[in-house]
Amino acid sequence: MTRRLAFIIVFAAIAAWSSASGASAQAAKGKQAQQNQPPAAAAPDPQNVSPNEVRRMFDSYALLQAQDALKISNDQFPTFLIQFKALQELRRKTQQDRNRLVVDLRRLALAEKPDEARMKERMKELRDLEEQGHTDIRKAYDSIDAVLDVRQQARFRVFEAQMEQRLLQLVARARQTNRAKQQTKQ
Repeated sequence: MTRRLAFIIVFAAIAAWSSASGASAQAAKGKQAQQNQPPAAAAPDPQNVSPNEVRRMFDSYALLQAQDALKISNDQFPTFLIQFKALQELRRKTQQDRNRLVVDLRRLALAEKPDEARMKERMKELRDLEEQGHTDIRKAYDSIDAVLDVRQQARFRVFEAQMEQRLLQLVARARQTNRAKQQTKQ
C-alpha cells in the first residue's frame, strides 16, 4: 500500500465518521434519547476514533464490498477472508516500516553534520524493504488468485481500483467539509 493510499484510507474513514455522526446527532436530539440507549449502541465520537479503528472499519467495509463485487461463494469466502486480510496486513506492515525508515532518513538528512554512512545504510534498508514488499505482495495476490476463478480475479483488480476511487472521493468531501467548518469558525 502506498503512503498516499494509507493517508487516503484514514482521511476517508474520518470523513465517513464525520458525516455519520452528523446524521446520528440529528436522529438522537436531546439528552433523553442518548440516555435511553445502552453504551454499546451509542454512536462513536468521530474525534475519538483512532487511526487503527478507522483502518479496521474500512477493512471490514472493503471485505463486505469485495464479497458482493466478486460474487464470492460461501465455500470460497473463509479462505478469501484469510488471504484478503493477510494482503491488507502485509501492505500495512510494509507501509509502517517504510514510513519509519523515511522518518529516520529525514532526521539524518536534516542533521547539521549528516552521517552519510548511516544514510547509505538506511537507503539500502529502504530499497531492500521495497523489493521484499513487492515480492511478498505478489505472493499474497497469488494466494488470493488461487481462491478465485479468472473472472473473480479480474473483478478483484477492478474492485481495488474502484475502492481507491471511492476513497479519493471521500477525501475530497472531507476536505470540503473541513474547509466549510473552518470558514464558519472565522
